[in-house]
Amino acid sequence: MREALRLEGLEPDNLLAFLALLGLLRALEEADGSFLPRAAWDVDIHPMRPKLFLSRPVEPESIAEAVDKGMMALSKAYYFDGRKDLNYSRDDCRMLLKQECQKADLGTRWRVDLLASLMSDAAIEKNGIDPTPLCLLTGQGHQHFLERLAKVPNFSEAHASPIQCIIETLFHPWHRRNQTPAFRWDPQEERRYALLYGDPSKTNTTTQHGANRLAAVGIGTLTLVPQLRSNSVRANILGGSLEKGEFSFAWPIWREPATLSAIRSMLAHSGLRKESGLSHLGVDYVMVARRIQYGYYSNFVRAVPLHRLGS
Repeated sequence: MREALRLEGLEPDNLLAFLALLGLLRALEEADGSFLPRAAWDVDIHPMRPKLFLSRPVEPESIAEAVDKGMMALSKAYYFDGRKDLNYSRDDCRMLLKQECQKADLGTRWRVDLLASLMSDAAIEKNGIDPTPLCLLTGQGHQHFLERLAKVPNFSEAHASPIQCIIETLFHPWHRRNQTPAFRWDPQEERRYALLYGDPSKTNTTTQHGANRLAAVGIGTLTLVPQLRSNSVRANILGGSLEKGEFSFAWPIWREPATLSAIRSMLAHSGLRKESGLSHLGVDYVMVARRIQYGYYSNFVRAVPLHRLGS
């Protein structure tokens, strides 16, 4: 019988939390193949949270140690030769992807999987690649996406151990006390003038360190999918949708334990955004988070159930 641990920190309407869930499963697979990790949503208990299923009983601290071990191993793929932003030319992108494909095999394919989640030489914008829609940092305010992606997976928070940060992220409500470089995937990072008393640009934003580490791994599971839109090929990803110039990301809320591969299959399923389209797979409903932009900055807002988008 599989043991289940409720992940109290991972809210169902937070994109950062869902990416962290994907990263958790990937890191555990990397750390110890005997864990056979799976996840499902604890739908009937409020507040709803995901549950982690493993092949044997494991204490939270041991899980965190394994996750850290897996992330450190995976982080070796996060090097971009000093490049700070996702601004590759088409030729450079093609050359890099081809080179990494030729070096990869079934057991050592994480680097090419990661690169394939970030860009494709088939999705082009002007003279360069159209990056993953999850890239919200393009150098504005000295925030550089690749620079952060290379740094965060093995980044150490000054005032807490990596193990403690992972435990706090997975098993406790988030307090967002850390100065970790973040990716603007957490809805709490959205700070618009009209919604706040003062100037949001003059206040420091703190975040959840362990969540950003896990999400930096999770993004590598969301393969970029070139999509024809208005006579041009744009970048989309598993779970993504480009409609009327707006990107949104959807993820299912499923009841039965599912592997990372099964979750990726649900994200790629043609019925993901159809009413009851995945009910035969044990999916109760689907959450959708919209990407918004104000000025030079982009964020993801809190997700809402798909059926509420049209109401």
